[in-house]
Amino acid sequence: MPVTPPEDLMREHGVLKRVLLVYREGMRRIGRGERVPSRELHEGARVIREFIEQYHEENEEKHVFPRLRQAGRLTGTVDTLQLQHQRGRVLTGRILKATGPSGAPGAWARRRLVADMAAFVRMYEPHEAREDTVVFPAFRDLLPPRELLELSEVFEEDEHRRFGPNGFADMVNRVAGIEKNLGIHDLARFTPRV
Repeated sequence: MPVTPPEDLMREHGVLKRVLLVYREGMRRIGRGERVPSRELHEGARVIREFIEQYHEENEEKHVFPRLRQAGRLTGTVDTLQLQHQRGRVLTGRILKATGPSGAPGAWARRRLVADMAAFVRMYEPHEAREDTVVFPAFRDLLPPRELLELSEVFEEDEHRRFGPNGFADMVNRVAGIEKNLGIHDLARFTPRV
């Protein structure tokens, strides 16, 4: 049985969070004067473009945001989230360009890349937190369980059409490969010494 749409959308936020870690690692390396991990950053931005922007956000904009607006709930928040989607797409385009084949960045381009990734991370951390704790619960409360289940099936069909029968798992594996290439795949690495 499919999970209800807010949980579908929240699990997709897990993919986003992992790419934000990739961006943070890229910023850390660039800040230390190391080589720009262009290939990994580019692949992370492609995951953002394909899975987050062109799939996850499109579903929010098509199914979640209009229902909340129609009910007169969280309209200011929804407007801000939609504007952030638009700004995120601009940042992703710039990250893709800066890390693409012709984007061997010089000093100014490296600073611009770091600024764009930092702006993306700074915006999307509170963005996804607000969706998970305010927007999706309000959406879930608004729709009857049967309609939520039907919408979940629509989301699942869309995911399979776009990414194949193992779409989510394949996307997680794609991000895991990026993490492994960067050496940030070991969860224990993030445990502080106290």
